Amino acid sequence: MSESDQTLSDRDQTASDADQTASDSDQTASESDSASSRSDQRASDRDQAASDRDFAEEDTHTAASRDEHGESRDERERATDDRRGGEEQRQDSGDLRARTTAQRDQTAAARDEAARERASQAELIEATIMSSDESLARKLQRLREQAAAERAQAAADRRRAAAERAQAAQERASLEAELATSHLDDLTGAYRRAMGDLVLSNEIARARRADGRFVIGFVDVDGLKLVNDREGHPAGDRALRTVVATIRSCLRSFDPIVRYGGDEFVCGLSGTDVEEVRRRFDAIERMLLVESVGISVGLAALQDGETREQLIARADSALLEAKAQRRR
Repeated sequence: MSESDQTLSDRDQTASDADQTASDSDQTASESDSASSRSDQRASDRDQAASDRDFAEEDTHTAASRDEHGESRDERERATDDRRGGEEQRQDSGDLRARTTAQRDQTAAARDEAARERASQAELIEATIMSSDESLARKLQRLREQAAAERAQAAADRRRAAAERAQAAQERASLEAELATSHLDDLTGAYRRAMGDLVLSNEIARARRADGRFVIGFVDVDGLKLVNDREGHPAGDRALRTVVATIRSCLRSFDPIVRYGGDEFVCGLSGTDVEEVRRRFDAIERMLLVESVGISVGLAALQDGETREQLIARADSALLEAKAQRRR
């Protein structure tokens, strides 16, 4: 085996080792994602258990409260299915990495075996040259042609490996993008209710560790049923998307927006007070009127010892009061 061939082989092996290191890093990140997903599931299970206890302790249940409780449970079950699907995808990705690692090991072993065969062939060829009557120039030409063919094959193998790595990277990016959006409402891009409840709870806990200021805005899209009946559901969908896009443009990037019901949204704003939030939503209402979309808003500020459910309930009550005042 020539010195240049040995150098090329060493470079191939180094590149393969680097690929394996990157694959191990991907696996570590995937395991971290799995741990985070399991943590989210435990938090969701605790929220559901607390909700079930609160629901069981109430003396009376209205039809609306039973529907809301059932909807909350359905949302959490769907979120659980999403997490399980992500876990299965990560497991499939891990299995693929394991198979790829085994293939790299086989390739390295084959490369070593080829190197040993070339060394043996070189010794045999040298002995043949010494004992043959064929001209040395012709024999050397034949050796050059053989070496060129082997180099061409090696180049083709490297191109194929590069294409496979590019495809794997594209598939990994697609999977990561899918996982990143698995907790978002498909229509509006707002958080789904189960994940939204968890995010709001985290924001409330963060606010308590800071200055304690946190405001919930409960938003209802006015007359959505009439829009659906008069203009069709695509028009209603456009109205919902417009509402969320307008709210998002007027809030901070980290302020969560949660789709709480068909035409209801809950927004959480930390480090501010009700009057400031009211001014923001007044501006949002004016912007939506240009799009012929109306909303009603109820606001409530976090109080000492108040739970997320209690805070949202007070914002909902404020929303009902705002609607009643408009009808007067």
